[in-house]
Amino acid sequence: MPTTHLTLCELNCLVKEVISSSFPDEYWVEAELSELRENSGNCYMELVEKKEGSNTPIAKASAKCWKSAWPSVRFHFERVTGQRLHSGLKVLLRVYAQFHENYGFSWIVTDIDPTFTLGDMARKRQEIINKLKAEGVFDLNKEIPFPMFAQRIAVISSATAAGYGDFCDQLKNNSYGFVFYPVLFPAIMQGEKIEESIIGILNQINERRDDFDCVVIIRGGGATSDLSGFDTLALAENVANFPLPVITGIGHERDESVLDMVSHTRVKTPTAAAAFLIDNLASVLKCIDDCGDRIVNSVKNRLTVELMRLDNISKRIPELFSVVKTRNESVLDGLLSRLTSAMRIKISNSNNRLDMISSSVPQFIKNKLMSEHHRLDLLVQRVKALDPELTLRRGYSITLHNGYAVHDATKLRKGDKIETRLEKGTIRSVVED
Repeated sequence: MPTTHLTLCELNCLVKEVISSSFPDEYWVEAELSELRENSGNCYMELVEKKEGSNTPIAKASAKCWKSAWPSVRFHFERVTGQRLHSGLKVLLRVYAQFHENYGFSWIVTDIDPTFTLGDMARKRQEIINKLKAEGVFDLNKEIPFPMFAQRIAVISSATAAGYGDFCDQLKNNSYGFVFYPVLFPAIMQGEKIEESIIGILNQINERRDDFDCVVIIRGGGATSDLSGFDTLALAENVANFPLPVITGIGHERDESVLDMVSHTRVKTPTAAAAFLIDNLASVLKCIDDCGDRIVNSVKNRLTVELMRLDNISKRIPELFSVVKTRNESVLDGLLSRLTSAMRIKISNSNNRLDMISSSVPQFIKNKLMSEHHRLDLLVQRVKALDPELTLRRGYSITLHNGYAVHDATKLRKGDKIETRLEKGTIRSVVED
C-alpha cells in the first residue's frame, strides 16, 4: 500500500492549478452547437466538431456562459444575425478554460462572434440557392400564372398568431366588398420543427389543390431570430415545386429567407399578403371595367360611323336611283326594240309560210282526192268480187239457219228449219236426218 496518496479534492486542485497556469488566455474556437439549454439565467452548450463532408464527430466539449455575460452575448448575436442560437449552428466563441473541483472541466464562453455565423449562414444559404438553381426549380413557382380570381386561399399559419387575425380582418373588411374564402392549416411557425410542419401541411393542401387558388404562408408576432427554419433545402424544394402559387409573408422588410426567394410572391407582413390578394382582384375588376368601357366606346364609335355611312348613302340614293333608272330604261328600250324587230321578223316569216301553205293547198287537195277516188275504185272492185250474187250465178247455193250461213252440217239438229238460196229463188226445208 502506497505510503503517500492524494484525495480526490487535492488531485482536482492540482489539475485546476495546471490548467490555470497552462491556459491563462482566452481563445477563439470554431465549433458547432450540438445542444443548447438555458437554466437559471446561465446557458449550457455542447460543442462538436465534425469530419468535413460527414456527420462523424471528431471532437466534443462542454461550454457554459454565465448569466453575467449571457444576456448581452445573446442579444448582440441575435441583433446582428437575426437568428437565435440553436443546435446545428456553427459559431465562433471566445472561451477560457476552467476546471472546478466539483463540476470538472468546461470551457467558459465570454463572447460569440456573430459575423462568423453570418458568413456560415450565408454560405449555407448560397449552397441551397445554387442547388435549387442547378435543379432548375428556383423560379418554378414564380412561373405559375397567378389566378385572376384568387379568392379560395389556403393559409399556413399558427392559429393563435396575431398576424393570421390581421390577415383575415384585412380580407373581410376590404373597401371593395370582395369576398374571400380563407381556410387555415395550422402549422408550427417557430423553432426547429418549422420545416417538418410546413412540408406536412403542403402535402395536405396538395391533396386538395383543386379546392384552392393559391397558398399563403404567414407569420406574425414572432422574432426575426426564428427565421432560420425557413432557410432549409427540403422546404424550399417543396415550395418551388408546389402546383399552386405560394405567397410568403413571414419576415420583416429587411429579412428575406430562401423560402421567400423561391415563392411566387414575397411580401413583408400578413396584412401585406392580404393587400396583395385584394389588389389582385381590384386590378382584375379595373381590367373588366376598362374592357367594358372599351366595348361601350367601340360600339358608340361604330354606331357613329355606321350612322354617317347611312346618312351618306341616303343622300346618294336619289342620284343612284336616277342613274339606275336611266340605265334600266335604256336597257328596256333596247329590249323593246329587239323584241319588236324579232316579232316583225317572226310575223314576216309566218306570213311567208302561210302564203306557201295557201298556194300548195289546192294542189294537195286535188292530189288527195285523186288518191282517195282510186282507193275507192279498188274497194268497189273488191266488194263486187265478194258479192254473193256472183257466187250464186256460178251455180253455188247458200244454206242459212236463223239468218246465218251454215258451214258445218253437224251443227244442225233434226227438225231445224233451213233456207237454201239459189241464183233464182229460195228453198225452205226441215232437217230430218
